[in-house]
Amino acid sequence: MKMNFRRIFVIVVDSLGAGAAADAAEYGDAGTDTLGHISRSVDTFEIPNLQHLGIANLCALKQVAPVKRPLAFYTRMNECSRGKDTMTGHWELMGLKTEKPFITFTEHGFPPELIRELEERTGHKVIGNKAASGTEILEELAEEEIATGHMIVYTSADSVLQICGNEETFDLKELYRCCEIARELTMRDEWRVGRVIARPYLGRKKGEFVRTSNRHDYAVPPFGRTVLDVLKDAGLDVISVGKINDIFSGCGITRAYKSRSSVHGMEQTIEIAGEDFQGLCFVNLVDFDALWGHRRDPVGYAAELERFDEKLGILLGRIGQGDLLIITADHGNDPTHTGTDHTREKVPLLIYGSRWKTGGALAETESFAAVGATVVDNFHLKMPEGTIGRSILGELPG
Repeated sequence: MKMNFRRIFVIVVDSLGAGAAADAAEYGDAGTDTLGHISRSVDTFEIPNLQHLGIANLCALKQVAPVKRPLAFYTRMNECSRGKDTMTGHWELMGLKTEKPFITFTEHGFPPELIRELEERTGHKVIGNKAASGTEILEELAEEEIATGHMIVYTSADSVLQICGNEETFDLKELYRCCEIARELTMRDEWRVGRVIARPYLGRKKGEFVRTSNRHDYAVPPFGRTVLDVLKDAGLDVISVGKINDIFSGCGITRAYKSRSSVHGMEQTIEIAGEDFQGLCFVNLVDFDALWGHRRDPVGYAAELERFDEKLGILLGRIGQGDLLIITADHGNDPTHTGTDHTREKVPLLIYGSRWKTGGALAETESFAAVGATVVDNFHLKMPEGTIGRSILGELPG
């Protein structure tokens, strides 16, 4: 099979928005700009590798100057799906347009009918049932859970139902069982959430609670075939790093790696870049969103981007003539905006190949699906029926 690139790396810097979308006001997000506002919130911002790729050519940054000869081709992508959550963004990257947004329960928690049935099916009384930070709710309720056997249930600004369980007293298998029941219940249209998440932790008293790496996401499977399915069916490798396997419920994945952090995810990607594979390495780096965006911490977000940039420099050294690197995002999460929700924004698109001496500007895309369509086009395959997306491979030098 003749192709343009043997290996493609798609890295999703989770929540790195690049300016308000045209319809941002409909979502209460007018004026948002995740990357720009992060830059304006800190005194120093050292991202030399992103700078050389052209990130400051794409977005005006206070401390980072544009470069005359950017190494990457760059643009911004517009989201055409309804919503601004993780699953909607990732699914659109791989060709699916979501018409009906997932439900959130941020304001009042989950309805009594759902909680009552969850308690009956699991045998545990529910405590919490509100939107909260995962670390803060442990400080508030974990001692009670340990003492009583009750079950901490909470949500966030995302379309999620999260259940905490102490690995020593609640038991990990029991936590997973309860989450499987919650997933079954929340498949109903009136309670339908994008993900149910098991949040195990250790510790016995306030100040000692720590979440463990045994988190497990129970996601709604994609409603149709995606680019990942096409690649897998063609016998190509589809390697996932981070949350990707959970977001797609394993559909179209040939090998999956869980990550302890975004830095670890980059380290895993660097290791994979040292392997001989043929196909796609699809990476999600979640800490930007979970640790800094939702917690409205622009300083922490900036520091995370600097850590990413350092690992990116190592990865760039492993991108050969037969490789294509794509860096993008799935939505925004402006840490200077009100509330704790994602923000409806355009996302950056940086496309790098070592075969090109220089990059340049590309036209904005009408959907995130330009990424998936470009990947499929590269391997001379066809997009699945019912999907969206237009390849931009033809706009790049041969």
